[in-house]
Amino acid sequence: MTVSKRVLLQLGCAAIVALAPLPSAAQEWEPRRPIDFTIMAGPGGGADQIARFIQSVAEEYDMTNRPLVPSNRGGGSGAEALIHVANASDPDHTILVTLNSFFTTPLRQSELGIDIQTFTPVAMMGVDPFVLWVHTESGITTFDQFVEQVQSMNGEFVMGGTGAGQEDSIVIAFMSAAYDLDINYIPYDGGGAVARDLAGQQIMATVNNPAEAKGFYEAGDFVPLLAFSDERLPAYPDVPTIRELGHDFSYYNQRAVVGAPGMSDEAAAYYQDLFARIYQSEEWQSYLESESLAPLWMDADEQRAYWATQVENHRELLEALGE
Repeated sequence: MTVSKRVLLQLGCAAIVALAPLPSAAQEWEPRRPIDFTIMAGPGGGADQIARFIQSVAEEYDMTNRPLVPSNRGGGSGAEALIHVANASDPDHTILVTLNSFFTTPLRQSELGIDIQTFTPVAMMGVDPFVLWVHTESGITTFDQFVEQVQSMNGEFVMGGTGAGQEDSIVIAFMSAAYDLDINYIPYDGGGAVARDLAGQQIMATVNNPAEAKGFYEAGDFVPLLAFSDERLPAYPDVPTIRELGHDFSYYNQRAVVGAPGMSDEAAAYYQDLFARIYQSEEWQSYLESESLAPLWMDADEQRAYWATQVENHRELLEALGE
């Protein structure tokens, strides 16, 4: 199966090292109550980790006069979160940590009536690559061995992911088509649960972001086999990319924050300033490096243009992969 290059997310690490603008002057508007910091994924996954890390940076430096209060709403591939934020009774105090399901879930569940262009751009914090992982006790140490094992099991090889049409399922669908793999795919509510079940050997492989698998890898439980990035990841220099194997494919997960539809301009400016300062902090820059995220900053206009492009990219990609 061929997927055209323009359909895919071409966000090579070398091309997207961008710095956030200097923070603007302090805004007059300030939150009057705790801030609903909704996460469109379950506990323990990449989005959850990022949200709670951001919360810790904001608290450490007393960046907000009211706390960010994370809440996980991963049901329905993030539909629960999108509905919650789209219908927020207090848009000025409601923000959302997004993944690429921000694009795919409204496409796959049109009955939700979600138009992402009505949401308020806040900050693009970076993009996250995907890596194929197996458990150490599987005995698999190379991608060739993985392909051989999957093909020998005739549909009984079990992988976990965050649901049909989700980021990892797109990656798995491409890999399966490219190598004629018949995989039994089990959906979960978030990447954290997927990684934990691979660690417990309830499933046989995953396509997780590095941050979600890092602890298990460092403990010696996981083996990385293949990266779906444009270039090899510095943290895993011996792991080849699928591009090296001759496939014009890479895929990254956005790590972004958006505001509720109907958010006031004053509140939007407040959050844009807040997340610009968090982005520039030494802690966030170190987090990007340690968790293998690629930096990517966009202003509000750039984010809206990016959303439109990614909706069309994902529409074509889902159709091409039969999702």
